[in-house]
Amino acid sequence: MLIDLDPNDSRPVFRQIADEVQRSVAVGILKPDDALPAVRQLAAELRVNANTVQHAYQTLERAGAVYVRRGIGTFIGAAPADTKERQKAAARQIAERMLRDAFRHGLRAGDLIAALDEIAPRGRTTAKPRR
Repeated sequence: MLIDLDPNDSRPVFRQIADEVQRSVAVGILKPDDALPAVRQLAAELRVNANTVQHAYQTLERAGAVYVRRGIGTFIGAAPADTKERQKAAARQIAERMLRDAFRHGLRAGDLIAALDEIAPRGRTTAKPRR
């Protein structure tokens, strides 16, 4: 599982992990009943404390996004009915991170939009072309 942690992100690391898991579900990378990596395994991969990963998993469990089978592992819960809303929320989170990073580099939102238009694969977007 690919989790991207950003040391410059204002969110705590456990929240970044939880958000990345939810993003993976929203975009279809993780499906209901898929197993998440063991806490220690993911902590080693991410080079974070195991308690941080455990906190993320507990946060996801309280939100109903995952379920735990004691002695077996942590699994993705049933697909949420609001998948489209979750996808929109994931897109918004990504856009907010991009804007924060762009502003740090002296760029404006229009600069990002132009760059995205330039690099986005043609024919794979639903956005209308700009005139």
